Amino acid sequence: MFNFQTEGQGDCRLLLSVMFLLFWEAGSGQVHYWVSEEAKHGTFVGRITQDLGLELEELVPRLFRVASKDRGDLLEVNLQNGILFVNSRIDREELCGPRAECSIHLEVIVDRPLQVFHVEVEVKDINDNPPVFPMAVKNLFIYESRQPGSRIPLEGASDVDIGANSLLTYRLNSNEYFTLDVKRNDEEIKSLGLVLKKLLNREDTPEHHLLITAVDGGKPELSGTTQLKITVLDVNDNAPEFESTIYKVKLFENAPNGTLVVTVNASDSDEGINKDIVYSFNTDTSADTLSKFHLDPVNGYIIVKGDIDFELTKLYEIQVEATDKGTPPMADHCTVLVEILDTNDNVPELVIKSLSLPILEDAPVGTVIALISVSDLDSGANGQVTCTLTHHVPFKLQSTFKNYYSLVLDSVLDRESVANYEVVVTARDGGSPSLSATASVSVEVADVNDNAPAFAQAEYTVFVKENNPPGCHIFTVSARDADAQENALVSYSLVERRVGERALSSYVSVHAESGKVYALQPLDHEELDLLQFQVSARDAGVPPLGSNVTLQVFVLDENDNAPALLPPGRGGGPSAVSQVVARSVGAGHVVAKVRAVDADSGYNAWLSYELQLAAGGASSPFRVGLYTGEISTTRALDEADTPRQRLLVLVKDHGEPVLTATATVLLSLEDSGQAPKTSSRALSGAAGAETALVDVNVYLIIAICAVSSLLVLTLLLYTALRCSAPPREGACGPVKPRLVCSSAVGSWSYSQERRQKVCSGEGPPKTDLMAFSPSLPPGPISGDREEQLDVEADLPAKVSNFKKSFRRSKKKKKKRKKKERNPSCSYGKEATSTTEKMEAAMALD
Repeated sequence: MFNFQTEGQGDCRLLLSVMFLLFWEAGSGQVHYWVSEEAKHGTFVGRITQDLGLELEELVPRLFRVASKDRGDLLEVNLQNGILFVNSRIDREELCGPRAECSIHLEVIVDRPLQVFHVEVEVKDINDNPPVFPMAVKNLFIYESRQPGSRIPLEGASDVDIGANSLLTYRLNSNEYFTLDVKRNDEEIKSLGLVLKKLLNREDTPEHHLLITAVDGGKPELSGTTQLKITVLDVNDNAPEFESTIYKVKLFENAPNGTLVVTVNASDSDEGINKDIVYSFNTDTSADTLSKFHLDPVNGYIIVKGDIDFELTKLYEIQVEATDKGTPPMADHCTVLVEILDTNDNVPELVIKSLSLPILEDAPVGTVIALISVSDLDSGANGQVTCTLTHHVPFKLQSTFKNYYSLVLDSVLDRESVANYEVVVTARDGGSPSLSATASVSVEVADVNDNAPAFAQAEYTVFVKENNPPGCHIFTVSARDADAQENALVSYSLVERRVGERALSSYVSVHAESGKVYALQPLDHEELDLLQFQVSARDAGVPPLGSNVTLQVFVLDENDNAPALLPPGRGGGPSAVSQVVARSVGAGHVVAKVRAVDADSGYNAWLSYELQLAAGGASSPFRVGLYTGEISTTRALDEADTPRQRLLVLVKDHGEPVLTATATVLLSLEDSGQAPKTSSRALSGAAGAETALVDVNVYLIIAICAVSSLLVLTLLLYTALRCSAPPREGACGPVKPRLVCSSAVGSWSYSQERRQKVCSGEGPPKTDLMAFSPSLPPGPISGDREEQLDVEADLPAKVSNFKKSFRRSKKKKKKRKKKERNPSCSYGKEATSTTEKMEAAMALD
């Protein structure tokens, strides 16, 4: 460290700058590397520390660092081996553009003392960019009169690479009209051109498509292409030509003005203005012909513009000329012969009367809908009239008398398929050409109630959380009726039945118009987890039609039950555990166990245990298993430990929100000499119980796996039978107990299902089993198996006493429920109480 005593701050800064420069010059050096662009991440560049004379162990203490003004993240130094490597993608074209030389300048700085090294990493070019033309498709226009040998300049391709990688050669696809001309100067392309080899003929080939390919000099070589679309422009070297030299047409008399007689058509092989044709009558055409016909000069239409009379003139001969607009203009001629024919002057007359509409869709075949009469003022074949109907209508015409017809029903009607028919009656005479008249009849089909309301599905599955508010909307059913008006007006109602001892309508209701289903009371998953019923949809027709849909309402569990502590045995309450512990026990010894169950299911019934810290934050020589509830020692006990230890164990479930319970464990520490003589027998009994419990747990796991496999197979068979066989009425079945495995640590929590029957209107009894293994970190596990198993010497006696105690409490609770419960409002399922769950868990434990 240097201390400077100066009068001004500027003098101090100057002195520091001079010393920094001295250190800089003293430690400066330069190393040169090279690397190819697009090198992969981790590519070796150089041993920079070795080349700079630095030691690997000095890099971190001397604050070794690399700085770059260009792109600091492109290269990186591994401080463990001192190797400079490629850190990210290096693109020479992006880094240096068209410059021939490209390098990355690095400043390597180390402190203590300060040294600066300059490292140049040259980036070598690779052939990674193909030649690119300015346009992928270029349009050229050349007159067909252009002389051979003429040159059309083109723009060449460009390559962003350098050196040989950017040296381009060109190729042209083979053709008989063009060749490629490339002028070079010192191996550099100066210009690119297209040379015409022979005369073009637009009438033979109006367009030429060429492909120019540019290939660079890299290895491997890359190429780019551009397409040339050459359009040959026309010159007037072709005269117009008519399709035919003589046009023969026939025209009926009394043809109205504007009637098209014939269209003369001439074509010209030229293009543009040389192809435009003007039509005109010959100068020798008579005045009578000019007064009867008009010729469109652009389109060649000859139309009638005067009265045509067969008795006056039977044939017209018209000379037509077609001239193009080229310079000089060229022309062609044709003759139009118009033969005048006699005509049928009167059309039939058609009258429809006596309509009987609308017609019911269930009207019988043969029902008369309308009467039709026809007439024609002409005589002979021109006055003979026949009537026909439009195709694909369920009607037909029946002749009742001369020129009289009846429109009758020919097939069954269905308003849902077609609600209205537009029937067109056509009357046609026998003239040549025949004349016709049409009349339209709109036949409306009236609705009959022949369609029942239909649901989109035969069964719906609904999930509702328990503890819902009364009147909660849980689902909406919707049925569609293909009929109309009141026949399609659908109303909904429940198919009433009994759910156990209660009516279905005490649980749910359905809105008659909207189909919304409401829960009339809060549902309890612990009492009723599945409610199956039917909703009926009826229309307002006469007679009414209807259909039913089945709803399966699953009540989802919520965390509304806190953990309940199990009594430890005779003489202890549900929240207090007393135990005598010898001071001679070692670390990891199980001294007591807290037991608890939860009336919920799933994660809501998965319990964990925590030891609350004592007042003042003093450490305790005990701990509790996170999932087992076993209290064990963390170290060997000594004389400094308080003889009476009071532990608070917090039991939490995994629901949302988390519910808890607190257990108090009282431990009395005694010396080894004061321990009861029965302690040795208790230890031997504990060892035997441990071995027995291990065997029980193994058999229990095997049994659970077998039952689960059998249940899955049963459910698959049940689903297949349910889809193929008709439903059976009045099926009731018990619900099996459900097992929840909390984790792999070893704690089993049993959430016993309701011992009840789920009665539905149809379908076989349903069985529900759910097992899960949450992926949570296990609690602390000691080396002894005592923390994983519940082993106590007096376990059989405690279980027996505990069962007797809870049977008495269960009887008292049943008596209290009978007093509080209304006999007419009992649920269809008998819920399993928390006491029963405790008893089941204790019996299995």
